[in-house]
Amino acid sequence: MPFTAEDARWMARALRLARRGLWTTDPNPRVGCVLVRDGAVVGEGWHERAGGPHAEAAALEAAGAAARGATCYVTLEPCAHHGRTPPCADALIAAGVKRVVAALEDPNPQVAGQGLARLRAAGIAAEAGLMAAEAEALNPGFLKRMRTGLPWVRIKLAASLDGRTAMASGESRWITSGEARADVHRLRARSSVVLTGSGTVRADDPALTARPGGTPAPRQPLRTVLDSNMATPPGARLLREPGPVLILAACEDTDRRRALEAAGAEVAVLESATDGRVALAAALRYLAGREANEVLVEAGPTLAGAFVAAGLVDELVVYLAPHLMGDAARGMFTLPGITRMDRRIALEILEVRAVGPDLRITARPRGQ
Repeated sequence: MPFTAEDARWMARALRLARRGLWTTDPNPRVGCVLVRDGAVVGEGWHERAGGPHAEAAALEAAGAAARGATCYVTLEPCAHHGRTPPCADALIAAGVKRVVAALEDPNPQVAGQGLARLRAAGIAAEAGLMAAEAEALNPGFLKRMRTGLPWVRIKLAASLDGRTAMASGESRWITSGEARADVHRLRARSSVVLTGSGTVRADDPALTARPGGTPAPRQPLRTVLDSNMATPPGARLLREPGPVLILAACEDTDRRRALEAAGAEVAVLESATDGRVALAAALRYLAGREANEVLVEAGPTLAGAFVAAGLVDELVVYLAPHLMGDAARGMFTLPGITRMDRRIALEILEVRAVGPDLRITARPRGQ
């Protein structure tokens, strides 16, 4: 049956609920659920954290006996398998709901339509596809990881209006405003991983923690350094800040490894590319294997350019500050080989928004 305006109204509410878990649900998806009977909400909930109740369970608990005969609006297909919690499809059947509307089918192989099929087998009208694009935008990393085995890669850059990220000397603090930097902390808070290169660690000594509103986020991202030769100093600031740190290397060095592990880092040696550096695709597969959904790359032009050139970038978030730094300053990407107009890397601009005095441009490579 076609979806109605009322269906859209309640699904929009479920999506707003799901956003409440933006910083906390990782590695699980952000999911919201609304139970409606006779045109009124009888229960609602959202998934707050991995291991906690799923959105459907929270909504059913809030509704109690009033869930019988209700319509369930949920932003992702109810699960049909035992994980950290029991199957939500079974809970909805036991509660006696009459209809389930999901925004998306869950591409997780453990679900993949089985939740909807189980509901239908129990005589419940179950449909999917309402406001699917909005639900996709809420969980790009989880959905991509389930479909492809790779995380969603988002590159963050701060630049002057003439596209410069640092002076020739390396000086870069601060290009953008406090408002833009606060916005970056919100990006970090939603990310599974904040990834940089060892060159950035040595040059800038960043913390890379998520501190939205000036206080630590409830869940810190896994701060990851691509460090082919384990050159990260054991005294680096990111190793002195609370939260996990992962060093991804391309070759073993027992002494350096011991020093980094003694400083609190986890070290993993991955396959190398032909240039001896960590192979980027291998690093992303490794992170996906650790249930990383969204990877935020905060790095210099060499690593940023390497991700773009390899076709591994899903989204670019560029903060442009209203000043000029001159042609001697460093650019955003190192992209050798682009010598003709037909070799340009085409982008699609998704959004342009003012953040304080700066502009935030969100774009993605065309064709992806």
